[in-house]
Amino acid sequence: MVLNTILIGIILAVIIAIGLIILFKAAGIIVKILLHMGFGLILLFIVDLIPFVHVPINVLTVLVAGFGGFIGVVLLVILGVLGFY
Repeated sequence: MVLNTILIGIILAVIIAIGLIILFKAAGIIVKILLHMGFGLILLFIVDLIPFVHVPINVLTVLVAGFGGFIGVVLLVILGVLGFY
């Protein structure tokens, strides 16, 4: 009976450790994505200060700027200049 309790405790500790490792890795990825989104939003605000370029700041453009980085913002500026917005 005591051996079963110890074995169950060890198994639960391993499962909890694996769960925490997965949680911390997922949290790191989420933080990176949020930082990229913030950087993309800041770049969009800076680009929006240029008089002849109007890139609307909405969820889609922030996602493109966040995941695409500088290249994504350049793509949005090109599309804005060509009149796709």
